[in-house]
Amino acid sequence: MSRFSFGPVVSATGIKFRLWAPHQRHVLLKLDGGGSYEMTRSSDGWHHCDVACAKAGSLYFFMLDDGLIVPDPASRFQPRDVRGPSEVIDLDSFAWNGDVWRGRAWEEMVFYELHIGTFTKEGTFLAAIDRLDHLKSLGITAIQIMPISDFPGRRGWGYDGVLPYAPESTYGRPEHLKMLIEAAHKRGICVFLDVVYNHFGPDGNYMPDYAPIFSDRHNTPWGSGINYDGVDCEPVRRFVVENAVYWISEYRFDGLRLDAVHAMADNSGAHVLHEIACRIRKAAGNRKVHLVLENEANDSDLLRREDGGGPCLFTAQWNDDFHHALHVAATGETFGYYADYASNPLSIGKALAEGFVFQGEHMPYRGATRGKQSAGLPATAFVAFIQNHDQIGNRALGDRVISSLPVEVIRAVAAVYLLSPQMPMLFMGEEWNAREPFPYFCDFNAMLNEQVRHGRRAEFARVPGFATDDLLDPTEPATFEAAKLDWSKRDEQSGASHLEFYASLLAVRHKRIIPLLKKLGRYGGALEHREDRLVSVTWRLTDDRKLHLLSNLTNEPVRMPNDGPNGEEIFSLRAADGVVAPWSVFWRIGV
Repeated sequence: MSRFSFGPVVSATGIKFRLWAPHQRHVLLKLDGGGSYEMTRSSDGWHHCDVACAKAGSLYFFMLDDGLIVPDPASRFQPRDVRGPSEVIDLDSFAWNGDVWRGRAWEEMVFYELHIGTFTKEGTFLAAIDRLDHLKSLGITAIQIMPISDFPGRRGWGYDGVLPYAPESTYGRPEHLKMLIEAAHKRGICVFLDVVYNHFGPDGNYMPDYAPIFSDRHNTPWGSGINYDGVDCEPVRRFVVENAVYWISEYRFDGLRLDAVHAMADNSGAHVLHEIACRIRKAAGNRKVHLVLENEANDSDLLRREDGGGPCLFTAQWNDDFHHALHVAATGETFGYYADYASNPLSIGKALAEGFVFQGEHMPYRGATRGKQSAGLPATAFVAFIQNHDQIGNRALGDRVISSLPVEVIRAVAAVYLLSPQMPMLFMGEEWNAREPFPYFCDFNAMLNEQVRHGRRAEFARVPGFATDDLLDPTEPATFEAAKLDWSKRDEQSGASHLEFYASLLAVRHKRIIPLLKKLGRYGGALEHREDRLVSVTWRLTDDRKLHLLSNLTNEPVRMPNDGPNGEEIFSLRAADGVVAPWSVFWRIGV
């Protein structure tokens, strides 16, 4: 652990404690139930001391000049939440299984996004292990865990974490997280972690009291930006970059999903995103590690490929454009940004063929241009989905709107995105058409809770057809409890039918689609501009074959075109002689 600049170092002679606090002249280390130790201050703002009587399991605080007691910003565990003492953790003491896990190729990824607190009734790392066999039998090869950096209170989405090195204590201890990762690897399932480097949460964040963690030069939707390029930014950058490496090296995660990177402002010579990507790939060694982005700016430069086809920096990006276009077709909703996709009948095909719908064009909802050209990227540079935590949770009632649609619509949508050459991702429970909502929930202090309630009401008062009196209170425990998956629904007739269909789709993907992905051409697919409302996309393979999709994602039948696809049919849904029925999907491989 000494290779990390922040946090305690465990040795045979005791514990070395370290804190970067340039705003403080004096810092005391206080052992919980023990003594106090004056820390030595260096000219660069670091405070350190060696304590022989401390050991793994010791609890400690730092006391600042004004008497404020704070936890370690690089705490490895907070057994009493973010305002309690930090616990010394010897991460090297965990006995990993002797089998060497090297990861899986990117083309094999079938993602499953989950929130630890609501994935099971218990809401813990250990309880999640009991559901891994279900995921394996479904055909999932990678779970993506929503953020686990310790956040205030007993419930939250995780995007307001304040102690990024400490797994959320309500989910379990660090060794429990390692047990979950090891259990997943034993089943051939990769584990990805969602990390947040665009802001720190407001409740329980003491870092501004002793270090220049924020910058007034940049603003984000959550306040001042993180200081990646200002005075004394080097330790701040190191704090974040090493955190990314920490999850990969100490916990053996197979990859990271970086939240909202468009809000990570950095005008220095080398953007911190580049540094993160380079450091992680170096730390991974011969392990297969993959990096995924969320980026509303649609900056395709971050996804550029090497001559051999591998990623220079980041492996893929969540394809929000594809979601929005598919959502409009499935639900008919056209409010907000959905209107910009409803007005373009080619949005679904373009998102499948080229990745982004907006590649520098003006986007009316934003009132500005958006995106860069993505047509030169392979389909595997994009993650496709119809549900995720944002698209459900940022609805007024946190409802899974897809689950209320007719079965034929749900199945057609699934057949398009789960079999496309883009990398598919399910949201927990989607496979049996779970209807539990996933609303936003939190557990801040009283003042922040009221601000959240007021802010949510004001935000959703502008949503057409919505009454603010119906808004779920995100601070109420019942809102969190309502989001927990009811696994008994999986075994009921409707749930079992959906599950069987999803498993059959993923079986086709593993058998017929995944072997083709390494044979995809360097660039994306070709969209056929049709007047008959059919979505027709072709992807060229390097062996002169083609993968072709023809689908009717409308409520009206369309005559089968004379130039319809030929070749080997690998999947069909709702076929009819001479007619492409509503909500029909055909996948073929031909020449």
